[in-house]
Amino acid sequence: MDAQGRGRADDIDPADQWVLNPNTGEYELRLAPSAAQSSVPGPRGSGGRGPAARGGAARTGRTAPARRSHAAAPDDDAPSPRRRTGAPAEAAAGRRGRRPVQKKAKGKKVLMWTGGTLALVLIGASGAAYLYYEHLNNNITSVSDDGAGTGGFSKDRAINILLIGTDKRTGKGNEGYGDKNSAGHADTTLVLHVSKDRSNATVLSIPRDLITDIPDCPTTQEDGSEKVIPGKQRTRFNNSLGQEERTPSCTMRTITELTGLKMDHFMVADFNAVKTLTSAVGGVDVCLAKDIKDPDSKLDLPKGEHTIEGEEALAFVRTRHSVGFGGDLSRIELQQQFLGSMMRKLKSNDTLTSPSKMIKLAEAGTKALTVDSQISTIKKLADLGAELGKFDTKNLTFATVPVVDNPAEKIKATVVLKEPQAQQLFAMVREDVSLTEVKQEKKKEKAAEAARLKGTKAPASEVRVRILNGGAVAGSAQETLSWLQVQEGVTKSENAGNAEQPLAKTTLEYGPDEADQARRLAEIMGLSGAALKPGKSVTNSQGVPAMTLTLGKDFEGAGVPLTTPEKVPEDVQKATADKVECAK
Repeated sequence: MDAQGRGRADDIDPADQWVLNPNTGEYELRLAPSAAQSSVPGPRGSGGRGPAARGGAARTGRTAPARRSHAAAPDDDAPSPRRRTGAPAEAAAGRRGRRPVQKKAKGKKVLMWTGGTLALVLIGASGAAYLYYEHLNNNITSVSDDGAGTGGFSKDRAINILLIGTDKRTGKGNEGYGDKNSAGHADTTLVLHVSKDRSNATVLSIPRDLITDIPDCPTTQEDGSEKVIPGKQRTRFNNSLGQEERTPSCTMRTITELTGLKMDHFMVADFNAVKTLTSAVGGVDVCLAKDIKDPDSKLDLPKGEHTIEGEEALAFVRTRHSVGFGGDLSRIELQQQFLGSMMRKLKSNDTLTSPSKMIKLAEAGTKALTVDSQISTIKKLADLGAELGKFDTKNLTFATVPVVDNPAEKIKATVVLKEPQAQQLFAMVREDVSLTEVKQEKKKEKAAEAARLKGTKAPASEVRVRILNGGAVAGSAQETLSWLQVQEGVTKSENAGNAEQPLAKTTLEYGPDEADQARRLAEIMGLSGAALKPGKSVTNSQGVPAMTLTLGKDFEGAGVPLTTPEKVPEDVQKATADKVECAK
């Protein structure tokens, strides 16, 4: 927490001065009699309205990995005029704070994220984000997504967040970590996918030594101009950040090329995120199945259960030579176990009902992060957190992208995708299929979709269908028409041109008396029950009723099945956040 402008209250934790009044249900600021001003830090300092306060010093002591974005957003997202002009945030002695009434329930949900190994930090808000709005906004560092993202998450669709832990050596006490002369890499990369109905979430761990292609990356420069950083073929994934001036937006593009998932946002953090956030929450519980003494990561812990924070927590998530097979894949499993424990700790009553911990987490979280400019304010982070906070930890699955040793290497140092398992896993995430069992309503929906495929099927020659291009590559409707007529015998089909609006997924709409035709076409094209949309038929060019097949953005070509796998491939490593695991 910044110390500037705090007067004689430097040694007092701000959280300890906010006391719940049982008569009003609100928090009140209780200062010591000698205190001349509030210890709640503002962006430029705290105190009165005099010249000294208005000319408070700017925040110092933090090395920003990228330029800060203070562009004003409309309405509530814009920083207040007070913050822009440098006036302090005030709280006169004895004045009641504007903290919302805290109910006995956990209250509103707000997201506090790190990147990489602590990226999955989800906490319930106790009002601290609103109390420190101006101050915390100044803590946040943001950079452009350079058009690599969707432009922002939406409440009516699934959410994809790219979470990056970089090995760049920044911050006090990190001199002994990482590559001294490196600009940093995408050392730990996680893709968080939260389902459309918010009932479940999946975290994909991307091995840093995965051989992949990095696309060309248009990148915004300091002066506002754009520079295209050339792509690179067959290189380590971790080169998508830092190297050759690549920014997080380039890692976003690389992830999209690799998985087919379009990212909504990114969040990045360095080593300090692990240390500060684990200390803020009071430590994270871990379990070791054996003694570990790793001189490289500096982890020295005996077998058994431990509560770790700060430097020890960083050593834990960095160790790899002493666990599993001693490589990066073993470290990924260790980090997933750590994140699962962190999630359980953050969502426990011990954390959610502690104003002191919540304020410390708000402070540590906003300082630890670099985010894309679409979510560069506390309000936007809170809005995102409200969506991401809806799933249960038992339905949060960690999975590692399936890989095998690179066959081109004699001395194994890198890995390549294991096929077809990797593509099956990517397809499940793209199609919003949960990797865990979810609530009963979801099961009923799946059962209804499966039922649409059961029953009699009309002969291919009796299937009447109009084909629209609703987002597939140009020419897809004609290609499909030719394939259906020539190879599959669906002669009563026609090209109806382009759909009025693009669709993410291919759909087949049919009338009540066309279900047998729909089942036959679904079988021919490899459509899932979810693609079948009972509705109404339309009149084709011959003046007779016909179904409507709309080729969405998921269409990959005539004859390529569109059915999404329902089960995770057996050899995919995965674990859920609600289970306690011991590192081996």
